[in-house]
Amino acid sequence: MADAYIYDHVRTPRGRGKADGSLHEVPAVQLAAGTLKAIQDRNNLDTSLVEDIVLGCVDPIGEAGGVIPRAAAFAADYAQSVPGMQINRFCASGLDAVNMAASQVMAGAHDMTIGGGVEAMSRLGLGSSGGSWFMDPGVNVPSYFMPQGVSADLIATKYGFNRDEVDSLAAESQKRAANAWDKGYFDNAVVPVKDINGALVLDKDEHMRPGTSKEDLADLNPSFGMIGEMGGFNAVALDRYPELERIDHVHHAGNSSGIVDGAAAVLIGNKRGGKNAGLKPRAKIRAFANIGSEPALMLTGPCDVTDKLFKRARMSMDDIDLVEINEAFASVVLRYQQYFDLDPAKVNVNGGAIAMGHPLGATGAMILGTVLDELERRDLNTALVTLCIGAGMGTATIIERV
Repeated sequence: MADAYIYDHVRTPRGRGKADGSLHEVPAVQLAAGTLKAIQDRNNLDTSLVEDIVLGCVDPIGEAGGVIPRAAAFAADYAQSVPGMQINRFCASGLDAVNMAASQVMAGAHDMTIGGGVEAMSRLGLGSSGGSWFMDPGVNVPSYFMPQGVSADLIATKYGFNRDEVDSLAAESQKRAANAWDKGYFDNAVVPVKDINGALVLDKDEHMRPGTSKEDLADLNPSFGMIGEMGGFNAVALDRYPELERIDHVHHAGNSSGIVDGAAAVLIGNKRGGKNAGLKPRAKIRAFANIGSEPALMLTGPCDVTDKLFKRARMSMDDIDLVEINEAFASVVLRYQQYFDLDPAKVNVNGGAIAMGHPLGATGAMILGTVLDELERRDLNTALVTLCIGAGMGTATIIERV
């Protein structure tokens, strides 16, 4: 198999996923097109060399439907020969899109591809596309369906994370994200969003709340206690784990990922593709994997898929310099650190989705780029990127600097 290299990556800033968010007036196709155009401009890229674009999108309906990467290629004025494909694996869609684009290169089908993702959550509400997992008792009963926040609280209860611990992690995420922006660590990756007249719309993540302390967060009421009790989801959780006496609801808006808009793109190719484009590789995609995990806990898939990936790659956590795990909820990160006995100093070193937000279909590609930049900044070698996924799944990827 051919090696798949990362030649460049970009992302938009994350805009608040509400009607008053800065990116609310920008359709998903334009967000995606902006990242494609940036890849072209930054690399003086002949776009006819790009043989496929794979983008993740969790709610690909309405204006975000219709094979959005092909539409974005039109909007970015790419060569007409460039096709596109959109995929959905819930929160890991952006990373899976990169993996799928890389697999085309590894298989010898293409010399150069783009992977990434996009989500305009302020324009299409969370869960807009529906699905049987939410609606069909024949599916949601055997899968112990419950809102992800209740599952996050179940994880905290089962593995012993209290309110102080989840709030401390959230406050640290805010601190690290603010430091990264202040020090310019994101400057080379974030491309400003502009309107059709070239006027600046947004050039910095706007979901952050710098200066947030765990004492500030302690004043917030848990978000999932009422729906857990009144909706019967606590009973579902306790039916699956009867050894627990109750569910301790510790998550709220301040220690859960923020709803935001955004897009990302990663330029991938083999050596021939890079040579034809006159580019030097920055990293190699060494290995990736997916897995199904316990659906009631739902969000512990990163632990399972990392075990699978290490076995396949013949590696261990000792071989990994930095880890990026999506901060869907604080307990997800705490459980991952607990499971692998990880030093928090090597995990999400520039903050995560609790501070900056989680544009579902794009996040995986965003955090892949973030950790690559940080490997280069620290002169380190190897990183692992992973995300939890709705319905109990996990995706993980290992990259190595070139």
